[in-house]
Amino acid sequence: MVKKKQIINYEQMVQSALRGVVKSALTTAAKDGLPGSHHFYITFATDHPEVDLPDYLMEEYPDGITIVLQHEFWDLEVEEDRFAVTLCFNDVNERLLVPYDAIISFVDPSVKFGLEFTPIYDEPESVPEVAASKKSLISKKKDKAISIVDGEPKSEESNIVTLDAFRKK
Repeated sequence: MVKKKQIINYEQMVQSALRGVVKSALTTAAKDGLPGSHHFYITFATDHPEVDLPDYLMEEYPDGITIVLQHEFWDLEVEEDRFAVTLCFNDVNERLLVPYDAIISFVDPSVKFGLEFTPIYDEPESVPEVAASKKSLISKKKDKAISIVDGEPKSEESNIVTLDAFRKK
């Protein structure tokens, strides 16, 4: 009998830990509001099976959408594996449910901090066919640090997330 070689999946462990950073930031915002000039840009895969958006937003943004949590957001609820928030789209308040596994990037430009993720699809057969090819492309991409240049997030081709780049000097 041949044993399957087991390895420690560090990439998955790092992604999980960094999603915990996002959860902690959202928990702070839900409990105390956003301090100072903090605000969040959160990009997530709208084709993730656990994302819950109004149909018209899914049609307009079939692959992904970036939401901003800054001045006008309501009822931010942070759960173990997802968050929910109410945002205004075309003068209509809409409730969004976003699992952490669907997040593509999280940026707080006020402190020049950002993270980029590969969305996790638990059940490949539940991923829409249109998204399946995108998923295979995403899964080949490594996690990257995001730096903020002139207030805008910019990807860097690196597997290493260095916090030194985000510290104030």
